[in-house]
Amino acid sequence: MEIEVASGRGDVERGVWRNGGNDGHKGAAYLVWEDLTVVLPNFGNGPTKKLLYGLHGYAEPGRIMAIMGPSGSGKSTLLDSLAGRLSSNVVMTGNILLNGKKQRLNYGTIAYVTQEDVLLGTLTVRETISYSAHLRLPNTLTKDEKKGIIDGTIMEMGLQDCADRLIGSWHLRGISGGERKRLSIALEFLIRPRILFLDEPTSGLDSASAFFVVQALKNVARDGRTVISSIHQPSSEVFALFDDLCLLSGGEIVYFGEAKMAVKFFAEAGFPCPSRRNPSDHFLRCINSDFDVVTATLRGSQRLREADNLADPLGNLATSDIKAMLVYKYNSSEYASRTRSRIQEISTIQGLEIERIKGSQARWWTQLSTLTQRSFANMSRDVGYYWSRIGIYIIVAICVGTLFYDVGTSYTAILARGACGGFVTGFMTFMSIGGFPSFIEEMKVFTRERLNGHYGVAVFVLSNFLSSFPFLAAISVITGTITFYMVKFRTEFSHYVYYCLNIFGCIAVVESCMMIVASLVPNFLMGIIAGAGVLGIMMMTAGFFRLLPDLPKVFWRYPVSLMSYGSWSLQGGYKNDLVGVVFDGLWPGDPKLNGEDVLKNMFGLSLDHSKWWDLFALYCLFLTYRVLFFVILKLKERTTPFFRSLYAKRTIHYLKRRPSFRRKPSFPSRRHYNLHSLSSQEGLSSPIP
Repeated sequence: MEIEVASGRGDVERGVWRNGGNDGHKGAAYLVWEDLTVVLPNFGNGPTKKLLYGLHGYAEPGRIMAIMGPSGSGKSTLLDSLAGRLSSNVVMTGNILLNGKKQRLNYGTIAYVTQEDVLLGTLTVRETISYSAHLRLPNTLTKDEKKGIIDGTIMEMGLQDCADRLIGSWHLRGISGGERKRLSIALEFLIRPRILFLDEPTSGLDSASAFFVVQALKNVARDGRTVISSIHQPSSEVFALFDDLCLLSGGEIVYFGEAKMAVKFFAEAGFPCPSRRNPSDHFLRCINSDFDVVTATLRGSQRLREADNLADPLGNLATSDIKAMLVYKYNSSEYASRTRSRIQEISTIQGLEIERIKGSQARWWTQLSTLTQRSFANMSRDVGYYWSRIGIYIIVAICVGTLFYDVGTSYTAILARGACGGFVTGFMTFMSIGGFPSFIEEMKVFTRERLNGHYGVAVFVLSNFLSSFPFLAAISVITGTITFYMVKFRTEFSHYVYYCLNIFGCIAVVESCMMIVASLVPNFLMGIIAGAGVLGIMMMTAGFFRLLPDLPKVFWRYPVSLMSYGSWSLQGGYKNDLVGVVFDGLWPGDPKLNGEDVLKNMFGLSLDHSKWWDLFALYCLFLTYRVLFFVILKLKERTTPFFRSLYAKRTIHYLKRRPSFRRKPSFPSRRHYNLHSLSSQEGLSSPIP
């Protein structure tokens, strides 16, 4: 088997007819998978778990395929394998061919709608589609043309009634689950991709909503697109909409072919579907072996024993045996032969090529302005992003102002000024960690859009700062104004400007640090814990809890304190506050103390450079952390495919030497299954005399 690990760039695949031929194939995307196996390695003493067992299949344009099966059957694993989005801890072998050639399907080459609807709840349906359209559609289109595409997509997905309603979030009531699902599909169908993958698009929906969602997918397929969707247990009306069916159980194919022929196959295999039963219910009843033990226990009760003659005939067999018989019947049936023949035909199709264009055809500046507008709208409407923090900052600033009100120039005011400066640049800016959960939600949207090739990393990083700038500036000015003039540090306006700029730099650096944490620890709870630890270390080495000259030179002074925003902001803040100020002595009649002596002797600060150099170093840290955030995102994007490929090769080499890697027999022995409970054996003769 050949190892296939997904990687690629942000392209959108479009089939282009190159060497003439049948125009019916123009723009088509034929997908074939051969001997597809996915394993979850176990490097310990336990057996290696196979998630998929050598699957074969195909998907054609103009048709919608359903991947169906019970929970844990491998539906999502197969879908992720085809889309190139498997988890990093599993290994895939086999071939995936697009138009007869091996293609790397990832980063926008196809459209993928995840089971979780990752959307910004503060936007309306129309705004969400409009922003996505302006991010990806070419600038050669006029505004009216783009508006026509947006309105056409809304109408095609049946979203006219909710077009101007908010999507909804934790504090905003929004659209229904079915409308959210159709919106997710509309976002990916906006640029008309050739292949559309969907992971259980009807999950959590009522039968009516599920029908309209699949009906929308049917319309997408009729436009010449290839649609592949995993689905759990559709209603009979929804099942009738599918053209092809891939029925899985335990990672094996039970049936592959036309959906309408599945009932005939089950009848030929000896398990006919009752006339008034939903076909999908019957299929899953036959192949779901999760409840064999429970069924055997219930069968052993007196009540069910008396009703055995009237019970479902399937109840006389273990589901695992039924499933094994179906797998055996399918592998030797004409349906499997047709599948193999069709795979051979599709694999030999000539003349179809995939033209790779950039995932987004919009100009860089258009993307930047669109993302900035969207992010600003989200921040403005999300109460938890900045507004709640602004309110808390105002309250805390008033508390600081009243606590240190008119601090004066007495000897005790020296330590009071130092404590106030340390609190403002340390603990108050630490509150910026509160916006981490909202940023995590925005990162989820970025990850989804980046995987589908909507825009680049640099645009996202820059637009995030531009959209957050007004809020950061407002927090800095409001906090700085209240504390500076209530504490009465200095009277000069230039000192006030520096004070506000210092607060802005601290908050910006804290937010940049949390962005780095979000890129490495995507879980918001673990991210807050990790971010609090990192910022706590920066605060410890700022020079407030222990003077900078007294820090251990190795590691803590160099380089940790140099990388800490607190050390630079505190040095600059002390110089801005104390240089030029004369303080009273400890006792009446003692000589006056000037601020320069206080900085050198009491705070251990050097006056070799001015406060503006400290501010410059603070903003350099801000820029460094933002660049580091960009580099981490790019490295994860570029290096992940390489490390996955290396991991897959080494894992396969190791697992091939293990007996547990051998294929599990398709027809298991009955001795492995306990078909009868102890209660059912009551009254039987004991073999022991």
